[in-house]
Amino acid sequence: MLAPTLAVVLAATACSVIGGDDEPGKETASGQVSKRVVLVTHESFVLPEDLQQKFEQESGYDLVVRASGDAGVLTNKLVLTKADPLGDVAFGVDNTFASRALDEGVFAPYAAKLPAGADEFLLEGDGDQALTPIDNANVCVNIDDTWFADKGVAPPKTLDDLYKPAYRDLFVTPGAATSSPGMAFLLTTVAAYGAKWPDYWARLMRNGAKLTDGWSDAYQVDFTQGGGKGDRPIVLSYDSSPAFTIADDGTSTTSALLDTCFRQVEYAGVLDGAENPDGAKALVDFLLTPEVQAALPDSMYVFPVDSSVELPADWAKFAKQPTDPFAVAPADIAEHRDEWLRVWSDITSR
Repeated sequence: MLAPTLAVVLAATACSVIGGDDEPGKETASGQVSKRVVLVTHESFVLPEDLQQKFEQESGYDLVVRASGDAGVLTNKLVLTKADPLGDVAFGVDNTFASRALDEGVFAPYAAKLPAGADEFLLEGDGDQALTPIDNANVCVNIDDTWFADKGVAPPKTLDDLYKPAYRDLFVTPGAATSSPGMAFLLTTVAAYGAKWPDYWARLMRNGAKLTDGWSDAYQVDFTQGGGKGDRPIVLSYDSSPAFTIADDGTSTTSALLDTCFRQVEYAGVLDGAENPDGAKALVDFLLTPEVQAALPDSMYVFPVDSSVELPADWAKFAKQPTDPFAVAPADIAEHRDEWLRVWSDITSR
């Protein structure tokens, strides 16, 4: 099982710093002008060392990575510091938070040249193309196939199944107020049930659904296939997760329920007021190169936006994507996010 390794890698990146400490455009102690480009990102960002070196060698820039929090924390920081940006370029704002960043003027326009298929992931309403799609994945309910087989219980298939008595106390999900995938699941229910989504959550909570602060707690601690001693065989995770739970016989021990999924797209953008906008644009372009796109599944556990990139064998076999995931328009998310979170918090705190 690779899930424990996944958590270690993600945790390690929270404090990653690559490159030097010189400020871009300012003289160093030796009197030379720094060529630093600063990337502000979330804690799950991983750029393989050989690709980091390739970017630095080809561009002439030194790359510094400042990473903390998830997509929500990242977006909040970018908004709060927009008058004095934390870096030159940001990666990891996703479609559940992107409209807020655009409305706040966090990003400068930059229409990068997109690879094949990437235009499918452009953000609705981003007329300036200030945000460039880099990767995608779907937040989906996952199940432990071995648990259901051993217990002789038919596994759930739909969102409605999760509040049925047969699955009482079996589901764990990160909370919407503290987690990007948790927020995606809230949006899934908004898309699926419309104005009746609070009723769904009330039924879900009455059926013993457990909330955690983040994905790691839900998957690594409570999920029966997460590497610990969890007792819940239903978890909110990703469509890519089954590619990392491969048993000795070459089969996956988990499945993603493809009728429960919400698409997430992660973007990169040049920060408005960046000290090194040219370096920022060069990094955005680099993230779209075939080499980086091909590395995304194994380094960040997401799908490339470049449709010409060949997926790893385990991904091609086990990481199936939904054909019709749930979606909520970015403008609706921006308008109603706070209201939805207040209602959700009310229901889940009872």
